[in-house]
Amino acid sequence: MNIQWYPGHMTKARRAMKEDIKLVDLVIELVDARIPYSSRNPDIDELAAGKARMILLNKADLADEEAVRGWAALFEEKKLHAVCIDARNKGSLKQVQGAVAQACKEKTERDRRRGIMNRPIRAMVVGIPNVGKSTFINSFAGKACAKTGNKPGVTKGNQWIRLNKTLELLDTPGILWPRFEEEMVGVHLALIGSINDQILDKEELACRLINILGERYPEVIPQRYGSEAQAASAAGGGQEALAVLAEVARKRACLLKGGELDIPRAAALLLDEFRGGKLGRISLERAEDFYERRK
Repeated sequence: MNIQWYPGHMTKARRAMKEDIKLVDLVIELVDARIPYSSRNPDIDELAAGKARMILLNKADLADEEAVRGWAALFEEKKLHAVCIDARNKGSLKQVQGAVAQACKEKTERDRRRGIMNRPIRAMVVGIPNVGKSTFINSFAGKACAKTGNKPGVTKGNQWIRLNKTLELLDTPGILWPRFEEEMVGVHLALIGSINDQILDKEELACRLINILGERYPEVIPQRYGSEAQAASAAGGGQEALAVLAEVARKRACLLKGGELDIPRAAALLLDEFRGGKLGRISLERAEDFYERRK
């Protein structure tokens, strides 16, 4: 399942980011806590070279707690200040301000030595589409500053937002990179909703999810849908996954006229429930599997 998606506006957004990054002290990168490897745009490391860095593991409430801790530790080892958040929950953002101050400690001390006092930290918020950048900014600011949505491509241009006397944020559009070298990356991005659904085969994507769950969380589908069918293992093949999808259709009354199973509708339902956390706390990637990659 070779998924690629790089609409033209992302090239323009990348050029704008390259220019604006000269104006900031800190780059705050949001990743999806369920897929921290796949949701990190490799171009950001190049664009943000020489800048202080922070990683916010957003949607941590939807991810496996043990896996999230592993990723946070890995990013800290790589000298990236990491904070686990749920951008919709203001309480989880309390530690972000302190992390910003820590990440910019050298810059603040340098300013003080030069006699520059009380200059606000300017931070660029970056990440892939639909990772929650605008939701984070609105929650952090305590007001609706940035437009949000549950689909990729809502933020169209860069926007400066002054939070307080000590911090200014630059909201940027979500951008991907021109080509996913690993098939898995495209699949994982599609599963969390960072790829335009209109270009996807949702039935095939749902079968991939069933196979992944069968390998990592075999209890999830039977528990959620009251099914005796077991999720197919990663090596199980498409027919087993389709059988599970048919069982989901039966249990959720996804039916066409005449009682025929509506498999496409069942596939869309399964994907929506995964994305919304209704299947439980699930991580598709674990730090130990990616330790040596993308240094």
